[in-house]
Amino acid sequence: MRDALAGSGSVVVHARPAGWLPADPDDPRLRPLLGRDYPRYRKMSHPQVRGRFVASRLLLKYAACSVIHAAPHSVELAYKPGGRPYLRGLDQIDISLSHTDDLLLVGLTRRGWIGVDAELSDRRMARTGIERQVCTPAERRMLDAVPEADRNAALIRLWTLKEAYSKAIGQGMRFPFTEFGFGPGDRPVTVLCPDGAPGTGEEWSFATHTVSGDYTISIARYDAGFGDTGDTAAGTMLDEGLMQALMEIADTER
Repeated sequence: MRDALAGSGSVVVHARPAGWLPADPDDPRLRPLLGRDYPRYRKMSHPQVRGRFVASRLLLKYAACSVIHAAPHSVELAYKPGGRPYLRGLDQIDISLSHTDDLLLVGLTRRGWIGVDAELSDRRMARTGIERQVCTPAERRMLDAVPEADRNAALIRLWTLKEAYSKAIGQGMRFPFTEFGFGPGDRPVTVLCPDGAPGTGEEWSFATHTVSGDYTISIARYDAGFGDTGDTAAGTMLDEGLMQALMEIADTER
């Protein structure tokens, strides 16, 4: 992960929840690892929801800490008003999280913002009426021209791109999906206005992939234009006082 981040500025990792489930859901070591998420975790009663929650947070923390050279219990995961996660005090690294069914997805970048989203590739979306709820007029016209056999995959691609972009800008589902769109997959991907006119420039890049043959994932990245943050170690990214305070909090919670 460090090599990938150093080379391209961004990295995306995926995993199965089962690989990140603690053997003992009441393991006391989870308290310092989850931090402020721990009370929320303890209140969850549905086993599958609870398991996916703890697995996704552990993957996110370990992935992030592997590139900032820090112990997972020493870094605090916090949330912005829209629910977007971030590493408190470590704004040189931007993170994004997605999970669906049996897949966890984490994105990290040192160049600006990142958003990731995953969806089952065989989820039925086409011809369900969802097009009018999430697609712009230009996108609906584009979908009408897609062969029926490929229409569902095209709609899932649009859905994951919209989710990823919304996460990257910190809006999530609060930003109406009918207010922005994307073009066909055989062209360079950019955000489009509802009428199909260009909406963003070269500062944004997008990609869509298939993972494990079952999932469609999309990635949205914004390059802030400030160049690379080559040093991602927490000890040099944080000022000394804040780093010491976080370590003391972690030691107290253990």
